[in-house]
Amino acid sequence: MSEKEDAGLKETFKSVGSAFIGVQSNKNRERDFTKGKASHFIIVGVVCVTIFIAGLIAVVSFVLPS
Repeated sequence: MSEKEDAGLKETFKSVGSAFIGVQSNKNRERDFTKGKASHFIIVGVVCVTIFIAGLIAVVSFVLPS
């Protein structure tokens, strides 16, 4: 992969992560809407939500007795 593709994926993950916790800056939001692809944000968003839910399930399973 080229550096541009890596930076794009990295920026997409950073934007989704920032938006996920509610600290996305207006400058980055505008950049995402002008330069980003919706499909990339949807895919990364679904991956992040899946990881988050799996993490919650793991924590609850660990804390609660079987």
